[in-house]
Amino acid sequence: MKVSLVIPCYNEAKNLPTLIDRCEELVTKYSVEVIFVDNGSTDKSHEVIQEYPFIHLVRVKKNRGYGFGIIQGLKQASGDILSWTHADLQTDPKDLIRGLLYFKSSKNPEKLFVKGNRKGRPILDDIFTLSMSLFEILLLRTLMWDINAQPTIFHKSFLQKWLQPPKDFSLDLYAYFMAKNSNMEVKRFPVEFSKRLHGVSNWNMNLAGKYKFIKRTLLYSFMLKKKLG
Repeated sequence: MKVSLVIPCYNEAKNLPTLIDRCEELVTKYSVEVIFVDNGSTDKSHEVIQEYPFIHLVRVKKNRGYGFGIIQGLKQASGDILSWTHADLQTDPKDLIRGLLYFKSSKNPEKLFVKGNRKGRPILDDIFTLSMSLFEILLLRTLMWDINAQPTIFHKSFLQKWLQPPKDFSLDLYAYFMAKNSNMEVKRFPVEFSKRLHGVSNWNMNLAGKYKFIKRTLLYSFMLKKKLG
């Protein structure tokens, strides 16, 4: 069972050496294919990644969204089990190994969808996430929570069912909803959520960023309900 992990990176050059050090064990000890997507960065992210030959680099010249970057990485992945996580080190890429235990014990890994469940977040972030989760549950009539938690793990056959997935942060919602809508078995496991070492979030930096995130998510949620609900 070959495993591929996709990590989209947008201007994360300062975080990358630490992140790649953590990924090295995934490659050497667990034979995970690690794919970094330089998602249109304007810093030296791709130059840093190129220094590590055990990392597969995919370059996106112009940033077209978080989801777009992940999809480009998934297209290059050769694993039977596909996954993604974030580059900001708020969740450890090695959390993937605990998530893979569900696949090793499953009789039907093609019908399994696994996500982390963040622990240790600031109370206001938890309230925000709970509010968004309740909205999605009521709108889509599907039980989902902590939708943007990482890692996200699934069999490659699930990817073939995707139709016009979103290019932005709504990709996490799309994948989770598609899994539930396809009657897949969903498993969650706790992951420790830490502070960023360097830089700032691309959306969770201030009220304006949260507003844009909420607006995009709400618009996509209504479209998803109309399309697939």
